[in-house]
Amino acid sequence: MSIARATNPLSRRSWNSRRALRRALPSARSMEAFSADAAASSSPSSSSSSPIVELRQYRLHPSQASLYARHTVRSAPLRKELPLAFFGVPETGGTPLNTAVHLYHYPGGHVERSERRAALAKKDEWKEYLGEVKACMMQQSSGIFVEAGLINDFDEVVGLKYWVDNDTVAVDKSDNKGIVELRKYQLKLGYDTVPKFLKLYSDALPSKLNATGTHATTQLVTILVSDVGSLNVVYEVWKHGGRLGAEEGVHCGMRAMEQSRQASRGAREWRRGIAQIAELAVTFDTTILKPLEFSPLR
Repeated sequence: MSIARATNPLSRRSWNSRRALRRALPSARSMEAFSADAAASSSPSSSSSSPIVELRQYRLHPSQASLYARHTVRSAPLRKELPLAFFGVPETGGTPLNTAVHLYHYPGGHVERSERRAALAKKDEWKEYLGEVKACMMQQSSGIFVEAGLINDFDEVVGLKYWVDNDTVAVDKSDNKGIVELRKYQLKLGYDTVPKFLKLYSDALPSKLNATGTHATTQLVTILVSDVGSLNVVYEVWKHGGRLGAEEGVHCGMRAMEQSRQASRGAREWRRGIAQIAELAVTFDTTILKPLEFSPLR
């Protein structure tokens, strides 16, 4: 069975040329615009036609995790009747081991999510799959997020929809070294906390993206802000390693992440911004995820 995935959207040439030109945040992007973004992302009453991202996490019984993975890989075409952007499991970090972590991007918001999940639930093949994996799962959770508007200000940040739409290339099983890094901030309560975070993050981000020595495969995928579930939660989603181009070979995700982290420590504006962001945060943790072979983002 041939399963599809997306390739890295940035070649070495285009990536490095963008790093060479430091991006400045458009001056028209005011604090009021960030406040509007945060208000949309923190209110359950946001329009149903606005795009949403669903983060689902399933705790698996350790003795059943491999069985769950086998059935899930086999049923991947069915799952992709939903707008799947990522599916993987933790290697290490804040998310418990033996947890299936998946992200879906719904351009049509809550209405689209309800309709597509209801249609899938009626399929006999999906019912059969659920019967096979139900005993593997100990706990399930779902949270709704929105992508922060600031991702539109940076060409390097393509968002999750890119990976859903470009899931068209057959899987190369030798390309299994890439990782996805989730960086989670639980911010203090307050209506202005998320806008302040986004402003500080946007001002500091160009320094990190353009830091000398950053690995060519390192890519900020998106910024997610919680909408339904625990509020004032922000996720950074980063991709490291994997195949950069047809002639470039496959790069180790762990090595790429470490190289890029070291480079960012020399980015003064980034360090200054993170120091200010730390004052807004209650907790911060990271998780390194290994994509399953059918994951579009990998």
